[in-house]
Amino acid sequence: MNVPAWVWAVTLTAMAVVLIIDLVIIGRRPHEPSPRESGIWVSIYISLALLFGVGVWLLAGPSYAGQFYTGWLTEYSLSADNLFVFVVIMGRFAVPRQYQQTVLLVGIILALVMRGAFIAAGAALITQFSWVFYIFGAFLIYTAINFAREGLDEESEDFKENILIRWSRRALPISPSFDGARLTTVHAGRRMFTPMLIVMIAIGTTDLIFALDSIPAIFGITQEPYLVFTANVFALMGLVQLYFLLGNLIERLVYLSKGLAIILAFIGVKLVLEALHENNLPFINGGEHVEWAPTIPIWLSLVVILGTLVIATVASLVKTAADDRKEARRKAAEAPEEPVLKA
Repeated sequence: MNVPAWVWAVTLTAMAVVLIIDLVIIGRRPHEPSPRESGIWVSIYISLALLFGVGVWLLAGPSYAGQFYTGWLTEYSLSADNLFVFVVIMGRFAVPRQYQQTVLLVGIILALVMRGAFIAAGAALITQFSWVFYIFGAFLIYTAINFAREGLDEESEDFKENILIRWSRRALPISPSFDGARLTTVHAGRRMFTPMLIVMIAIGTTDLIFALDSIPAIFGITQEPYLVFTANVFALMGLVQLYFLLGNLIERLVYLSKGLAIILAFIGVKLVLEALHENNLPFINGGEHVEWAPTIPIWLSLVVILGTLVIATVASLVKTAADDRKEARRKAAEAPEEPVLKA
C-alpha cells in the first residue's frame, strides 16, 4: 500500500484539528457530558471510522479495508481495558467529574504521541527483521494468559502507583487540593503543583503500558503503517465520550477480560504462524520457510474478533443481571419482617 506524503499530511492535520476543537470546547466549558451528548459524539466517531474504511476500500481495495476495520475493532476493544484503569485512577485521586474530561483528553494526546513512536519503531523492525513476529506473538500470548488468569477487575483493584508517581509525590511540592484543571496553584503563598499533575503522570504511564499491548496486536492484523496509525487514531478519538457513555456499565462487563484474552491469544498465534511461514532463522527448520504454517485470512480474523466481543458482552450482561436478581432476593430474605398489628 503506497501512501503519498500528502495523504499523511492531510491525516495528521485532520487529527490535529479534531484535538484542538476538543481542547477548546473542554477548556471553555469543563463539564461532565450527559449520556445523550456522549452518545452523539461516540456515534460520530464510529461513523467517521466506518466512512474512512469505505474510502480505503474505494482507493486501495477490499483487502486493505478489511485490515483497517479489523485493526480498528481490535484497538477499540483494547481501549475498553484502558477505561477500567482510568476509572480506578480517577477514583484513587478523587478527580472531580467535571474535570475528568480534560484529564482523559490529555491522556489521549499522550497515547497518540507514544503509539505513533511505537508504530514507527515497529514498522522499522518488521521491515528489517521478520523474526520480530516471533517476539510480538509470544508477548501477546503471554499477555493473553495474564488476562485470562487475573481478569480486569483484579487488575484494576491491584493498581499500584508506579515508581514515577511515587517519586513525583516525594520530590515535587504538591498542594493538598485541586484548583480546577490547573497543574499549578498558589497555596499558603507558595507556588505548588496540584494533584492534577500526579493524575496526568498516572494516565501517561498507563497509556505507555497499554501501547506495549496494542501495537504488537495491530501489527498482527496489518503491517501497513498508515492503517496501523489511523486504526489507533479512530480507536482513541472517541475514548473520552465512551468513558462517560458507559459510566457504571463498564463495571458490568465482567467477561470482557476473557474476551480480550481470546483475541490477544488468537492474534499472537497468527503472528507466530506468519513468522514460521516467512521464517529465516537458521535454528528453525534450517532457516527455511515452514510450508505447513497456514496464513489466516483477514476475514477470519474479523469474524473471530467481532464474534468474541459480542459473546463476551452478552454473557457479561446476562451474568450481571442474574447476579443483581440474586442479590435482590438475598436482601429481601434478610430484611426484618414488619410486625403485624393486632386489632
